[in-house]
Amino acid sequence: MTTSTKIVMKMKKLKIGIMPREQYQERVIAIASGKLKPKPGEPKIWFSSLKSVAQILSEENVQLLKVIASEQPESISELAEITGRQRSNLTRTLNTMTKYGIVDMVNINKKVKKPVAKAFEFDIQYAVA
Repeated sequence: MTTSTKIVMKMKKLKIGIMPREQYQERVIAIASGKLKPKPGEPKIWFSSLKSVAQILSEENVQLLKVIASEQPESISELAEITGRQRSNLTRTLNTMTKYGIVDMVNINKKVKKPVAKAFEFDIQYAVA
């Protein structure tokens, strides 16, 4: 890896909320209409179930985050070589993790994106009642 393209991002604790989809939709409408103002410290990322969180934070994906942080691959192709995973599979996984703010894909040039881990700590807020 060249030091010229080494990107260092501050790792953050990611606050995750779990709320049924219907309840989340009501929340979004209430926020949009001004009836509800989110409190500081509330999650900004929401999942509809524990199962969906478990899919994103699976052992395989957590291991992938560790590899991204420790090896700092310059591209998805390099990450595929390091992990032995198919590039297409990694691309899908990284796109999903990017959507949730866990990974960032930094444009190195027009064709190359560098995966950068953004979060390693997760604060999951879930109320059953």
